[in-house]
Amino acid sequence: MRWTNASAAAALLLCAVTGASAQSGNKLQVNLDSQDSIKRAAKVVAANLWEYYRGDEPGQTPGILPGPPPAGDYYWWQAGAMFGTLIDYWHYTGDSTYNNETVRSIVHQAGAPTFAFMHPNWTASLGNDDQGFWGMTAMLAAEVNFPNPAPTDPQYLALAQATFNTQAARWENQDCAGGLRWQVPHTNNGYDYKNTIANVVFLNIAARLARYTNNETYAEWAERTWDWTEGVGYITKDYDVYDGANTPKNCTNINPVQWSPNAAVLLHGAAIMYNYTTGDRQAQWKTRVAGLLNRTVEHFFPEGIMVERPCELKDRVQCNVDQHSFKGYMHRALASTAIVAPFTRDSILEVLRSSTKGAVESCLADGTCGFRWDRGEYDGDVSNGPAGQQMSALAALSTLLLDNSGGPLTNSTGGTSVGDPNAGSSAFELDPMRQITAGDKAGGAIVTIVVVGSFVGSLVWMSGGLFEVS
Repeated sequence: MRWTNASAAAALLLCAVTGASAQSGNKLQVNLDSQDSIKRAAKVVAANLWEYYRGDEPGQTPGILPGPPPAGDYYWWQAGAMFGTLIDYWHYTGDSTYNNETVRSIVHQAGAPTFAFMHPNWTASLGNDDQGFWGMTAMLAAEVNFPNPAPTDPQYLALAQATFNTQAARWENQDCAGGLRWQVPHTNNGYDYKNTIANVVFLNIAARLARYTNNETYAEWAERTWDWTEGVGYITKDYDVYDGANTPKNCTNINPVQWSPNAAVLLHGAAIMYNYTTGDRQAQWKTRVAGLLNRTVEHFFPEGIMVERPCELKDRVQCNVDQHSFKGYMHRALASTAIVAPFTRDSILEVLRSSTKGAVESCLADGTCGFRWDRGEYDGDVSNGPAGQQMSALAALSTLLLDNSGGPLTNSTGGTSVGDPNAGSSAFELDPMRQITAGDKAGGAIVTIVVVGSFVGSLVWMSGGLFEVS
């Protein structure tokens, strides 16, 4: 047992709640009609999640969960997602228990000298998506006015801009007429795979930077990324969002598996673009948001409860450690979408509530939560994670409080984070960003023609799993 200030308080809380709920059985007791009850339950689940973190102990590395394999279960990116979950937890509930360590961890993992979340310790498993999840966490911190780092440390907005700049510099047209590769170092397994998650995370950050800074260049990159992702066939006319394809096949061998983070991150980015744009552009993004939302709910929320369809099967679970955390990203993206695209609010609140009810039923009184939310009980699934299960349940509870928050801030509506449009440029010779041309937007469409003629997608997922290096 660790006795830092945060965990000592958490331990006392766990004892109190466990004892108080003993008379009601061994399930977490939550009244979803009471904000106070939701906050109390979220606090218990957050304390349980924190028990998996070791970075606040003497001699440990701030900002990482135990790993990466074989040293521990968790790849680097998942800690970035955890701190994003904790920022949302603070934003929705007001509980600042984990704020100091969150600030310290983000700064530590930013990675000198570029401060673009390209820490040299994680080169062996550095994907554009891994970097991007940390970048989205920094962007969130800027949007909600999370306590800023010391003035001498890198600032959240600049960190998000550095992430964007380094990734924009990696966009290449030689293979598949555009897009980002999965992995950053060319020696990494998966470098020849252009996956959806890397590209939609880039779109997400670009859209949020456009809205925060009112800089149209970021918006053009978001639109360019949508055009390419749709044009290459990763987004279908029915708003299925597929996984990716290989560059040696010119991205025609599309893997049609549908993982929830692809849809979730894309939906959130599209909603931000709807909020940022006006006129015909806004109408186009509204159509995209509505289509993505309808298909996402239909596919991932059978009977109103979140299911990670590719690996959470009726008779067995074959999800890996990463995939055990995916449900939380969906809940967080849906809540953010409801805030910035109000026409989606009623339908999103309905599904968030029904899915959170399933999540709560999977949790024990001490805040230990299961993976399967549609079973009405704790499933005992601890073989993969289980920090991901805790992150997901915490996100589900926290996002039910979305009415407690206003929209994400901008630098003209009270956002205080300091930016740097050239951040990250020391990692490369950053060329001036040129305007997006009609030829760029046509590139994805050209690839679509090839895809239609040679679609040979396979349901078999790459051996390493989403976000991992095999």
